[in-house]
Amino acid sequence: MDSSSTRRQNTRRKLFDAAVTLIAEQGFSSTTVDEIAERAGVAKGTVYYNFASKTDLFEELLRHGMELLTGALRAAAEETAERGGGAAEALDAMIRAGLDFVARQPSLAQLYVAELWRTNRAWRPTLTRVRQQAVEVIESVLREAAAEDDPAAGTDVALTASALFGMVLVTALDWQSFQPERSVDEVHASLARVLQGRLGGVVR
Repeated sequence: MDSSSTRRQNTRRKLFDAAVTLIAEQGFSSTTVDEIAERAGVAKGTVYYNFASKTDLFEELLRHGMELLTGALRAAAEETAERGGGAAEALDAMIRAGLDFVARQPSLAQLYVAELWRTNRAWRPTLTRVRQQAVEVIESVLREAAAEDDPAAGTDVALTASALFGMVLVTALDWQSFQPERSVDEVHASLARVLQGRLGGVVR
């Protein structure tokens, strides 16, 4: 990767970090491009060089963040498979990956969850697409498990995958906001116990 591409990626990362912090604090409408540029330590023109508008910046921020989460979930599943682990181990690893991601990026996760309920946003199609990509990673593991397990034949895999994805995100945000004294190990263990009880017919 050449130096100009690396510099551009670093600049975009600074702008993403500044935008997610400010928008989490003030809301999208109240956050200005000037504030984002100042927080990122760049000129205002740099923002418009990288993004057509504040809306474009925020849409790219959501896309980039969710792609990072999807990558973390996929890596957790693949690493489990490489070790010879089954579907239950892969799901457990993805739970941990999701919790770790929110612990590192709580403001981004908070913005993502908040935007899910707003249907009139310009970035709604992008948000829907990247959400589906993340859910499909979980869904693929559940489908493999269901194909091997006759008692799970009636399981609605797509809905179950969506439920798991939402549960991990919301639980992680609740943990960060209201129970920050708990360790990630505690939260992970609690979620794992819930899933072991509820998904016994899907994964073994």
